[in-house]
Amino acid sequence: MYRIDFNKLRFLICDDNPHMRRILRTLLHSFGAREVYEAEDGATALEMYSHYVPDIVITDWAMPIFDGLELAQMIRQPESKGNPYAPIIMLTGHSEKRRVTVARDAGVTEFLAKPISAKGLYQRILNVVASPRPFIKTKTYFGPDRRRNTTNTYIGPERRVGGEVEVMQQPSLLDKARSNV
Repeated sequence: MYRIDFNKLRFLICDDNPHMRRILRTLLHSFGAREVYEAEDGATALEMYSHYVPDIVITDWAMPIFDGLELAQMIRQPESKGNPYAPIIMLTGHSEKRRVTVARDAGVTEFLAKPISAKGLYQRILNVVASPRPFIKTKTYFGPDRRRNTTNTYIGPERRVGGEVEVMQQPSLLDKARSNV
């Protein structure tokens, strides 16, 4: 078990609801975070993402201008400004399997259904910091490995097929965020 020093991490919250942004900011501050930037839409978030280069992005799905899904896709462009490897935690009130799959396929790292809890948010942050997944680059996808179990012995129906796959280790946030306690 690791203790994360949230004071060493930069967060970007993107949600069109000011009350939800306040809840997220309050939770992050209660965890110890001090650098928390906020955006009310995807366009502003992308601008702030390029400027502040946050370590972790927490975004709502449904927002004006462009939504959290489009934001994730723009962040995951390898030639984009900023860090295309930054973990993205998607928040939404709609957690059907189809939506989770669409978010995963857009490059979202973790998914959290509303209403959120402090424990749920903390666990997602701990997952992206302490257990980063490798990144996969194919002709049609760039983002965190969509599989949590990455053994090469899998031969089932959802086995990765077609095209070359480049596997890149994601820069870890654990060294940056590890507490000296």
